[in-house]
This record gives sequence, C-alpha cells and structure tokens, in this order.
Amino acid sequence: MHAIINPSRPLYISIIAALFAVVLWAGAPLLVDLASSVPPFQLTTIALLSAAVVALPASIRKRRRRSLQAPQAALTLNWKLAVYGLLPVLILGAIGGYLTGVGMAPTAEAALITYTWPIMFIVISQWLFHRRIPLPVLCGALIAFSGAAVLLSPGAGSEGYTQYVLGYGLALMAACCWALYSWICQAAPVAIAPIMPRLFLLAAAGAAIADLFSGTAFGLPTGLALVVGIGLGVGPYGLAMLAWDLALRSGPAALVGSLAYGVPVLAAGFLVIAGVAAPDWRLPLAATLVVVGSFVATMKAREPALKY
Repeated sequence: MHAIINPSRPLYISIIAALFAVVLWAGAPLLVDLASSVPPFQLTTIALLSAAVVALPASIRKRRRRSLQAPQAALTLNWKLAVYGLLPVLILGAIGGYLTGVGMAPTAEAALITYTWPIMFIVISQWLFHRRIPLPVLCGALIAFSGAAVLLSPGAGSEGYTQYVLGYGLALMAACCWALYSWICQAAPVAIAPIMPRLFLLAAAGAAIADLFSGTAFGLPTGLALVVGIGLGVGPYGLAMLAWDLALRSGPAALVGSLAYGVPVLAAGFLVIAGVAAPDWRLPLAATLVVVGSFVATMKAREPALKY
C-alpha cells in the first residue's frame, strides 16, 4: 500500500498548509476553555456542523475541478468502509473524546496529551508503509510520550491525580483517533477534502445521538459560548483539517507530522498568556520533550517518507 502524494505541488505548499493548521489547532484549547459551560457532545455537534459548512465551498470547487480532469479510480469496498465508515467515527472520537477529556481534566495537560498524536502518526506510517520502525522513530516516540508522563507523574497516587485519570485517558484516545485519521487521509487513493462535509455531518449526527443519550438538556447555548463553538468548528476543525489534508497529500509524512509538534508549544503559551494555565515548569518541559521527540523521530524517517 502506498500513499498518494501529489508531486506537482512544491514542498513549501505542504509546509505552509501544515503550519496554518498548527496555529489554528494551537488555539483550540483556549476556545474549549471559553466554552466550558457547554456539554462536550453538544459542543462537538456545533463544531462539526460549523466545520461542514466551512468545508462545503472547497468541496464544491474540488469536485468541479475533478470533473474537468480524468475520472479517479473507484474506491474498493475496503476503502469505502474506511473512508465513509471509519473516518467519521475517528473524527467523532478525536473531537468528542478531546472535548470530554478537557472537561474532566485540566485543559493544558489534557491538550498536551492529545497532541502526542503526531508521533503516533509517524510510527503508524513507518510501520504500515515499510513494515519496520526505525530506531530514531522509536526513540522519538519514547521521548515524546515522556512529555505526557512529566505531567502525570507528580500527582501519581494522589486523590487529585486519580480524579483526572479518565480525562487523561480520553485525551489519549483522541490522540489515537487523530493519528489513524491522518494516516487514512494520506493513504487513501482519493483526496478526502471533497467529501469532508459529508464526513463532518456523519460525525455530527453521531455526536448529537451521544448528546441525546448523555442526558444533558436539549438546546443551543447562547452568547459567547455559541460564538466560540462555531469558531471552534470554523477554525481548528474546519479550515485546519482542510489545510492538513492538503499538507498530507503534498508532502512526506515524517516532515508534515513533525510540524504538528509546534501545537503543544503554542497551545501552552496561549493558555498561559490568557491566564487559563499557571506558568508551571512542567508545561514547557513537557512541550519541549514532545517537540524534541518529533525531531528525533524524523532524523531518518524523512528520506524513506519521500518514496511513498
């Protein structure tokens, strides 16, 4: 199986698109904190519906462009199940799991755990494309995950720590969903961007059903919470995911994945500046370990990644 990378686009297009997504994702934890009064699955539904609306113009434009070119090969049954069945589930798991986890654990810590997903993406990509994981990738993964461990270890065994375990677990689940989503987007034989509105709507339907069964009161939030929910869908989960799809299909996995490690550093900085997170020494240390892990992982991964 080989990823479909567009060789006609220069590498800087991929880098700019990835950096654009990184900045938008870095603002997500702050937006989530501003909308903390909204139940997580309700916020997920609003964000996904907003993301679907934002993705619609790009989807229409890409479909028109495709109709003027040679038709793409039809998806096999397995890829249809992966794209139309698994991707909406992964989107719901990533966004819903993250928003729920942030509601059950400190925002900065949960966000940093979620943003260990790029190293997972690089590891998955290396293994599935090459059937091996180079030593630098493995070392990078260990260094990156040690960043998350720094956040958890000081309170291990205490009551304060145990009450956050489920939130941290959901944040880690969100990371796994993001990693698998990114790999499928890169490996799929067709571009994901043209069908992204449909995927968002399917995931939004799942979030609405989950919200219904969660027992929360039905109804839209008002004021700032509604604006933030829409902004969350427009930016971090709309424009950012379109840009990320472009980056994945225009550049090598290791290089693009490594750029996502700017997210925890920027996110931690935004939260501290906004007064949401205290300037705890653990946050910059954990963010640094995550970023260093990415650079170590891409030392030898870049060259084979270019052969996809």
